[in-house]
Amino acid sequence: QYSPDNVAGADGDIDPTEIIFPGCSCLTSSCVVHMCSCLCRGENYNSLCLRPTDEEEEYTRPVFECNAMCQCAESCQNRVVQRGLQFRLEVFKTEKKGWGLRTLEFIAKGRFVCEYAGEVLGFNEARRRIQAQTPKDSNYIIAVREHLHSGQIMETFVDPTYIGNVGRFLNHSCEPNLFMVPVRVDSMVPKLALFAATDISAGEELSYDYSGKFHNLPITNIEQKSLEEDNRLRKPCYCGSPTCASFLPWDSSLFSTL
Repeated sequence: QYSPDNVAGADGDIDPTEIIFPGCSCLTSSCVVHMCSCLCRGENYNSLCLRPTDEEEEYTRPVFECNAMCQCAESCQNRVVQRGLQFRLEVFKTEKKGWGLRTLEFIAKGRFVCEYAGEVLGFNEARRRIQAQTPKDSNYIIAVREHLHSGQIMETFVDPTYIGNVGRFLNHSCEPNLFMVPVRVDSMVPKLALFAATDISAGEELSYDYSGKFHNLPITNIEQKSLEEDNRLRKPCYCGSPTCASFLPWDSSLFSTL
């Protein structure tokens, strides 16, 4: 079933459509930094492009867009992801990776491309679904972990297997042309937004790094050792990039320890 937005999962703990953020009181057509409560952390976009992360920052920063309760106009520059698809994309059959997604037009670096939407699950339901899979099943469940300044970690699990959008057809690449950023609009449940990491030509396949390492901290030695030990359970990667890791990213936290 196609859905452009996240929906509540089977466990029903989280309703991603619920509006809980207060809106800004800006009466201008477009909100201004330091004068808008939604932009208290700084400007998010510049001419529809995501503002680049400062080189000294270790992670991509959080993005909060103006929401349904805001008084600013729909044309506000801080409303990008919520507008949905703006490019013509095509689902196609790849040689080795099953279905894939490509763009039919040029996409400039920093532009929002599409969202990875589906059922928003709790940890237990996500783990139950993962464990019910067979080695032949495709896994669409993504686990996104956001690191807070307090040291806490916020987890979001999205599964587009049964209900989702075009993002479910995106393949992994060790040298991707997209990167994922959690973008919040109406509530703390993030939209998993994918932005262009570079200029993308018409006809080019779209991909992102399933591990989330792209634009974040590099993999640690401890993580590398863990991945090598789990290689027997991992699926091969066919991205074809010069730096291909040979296997798709692996997250053992959702699997039972045998």
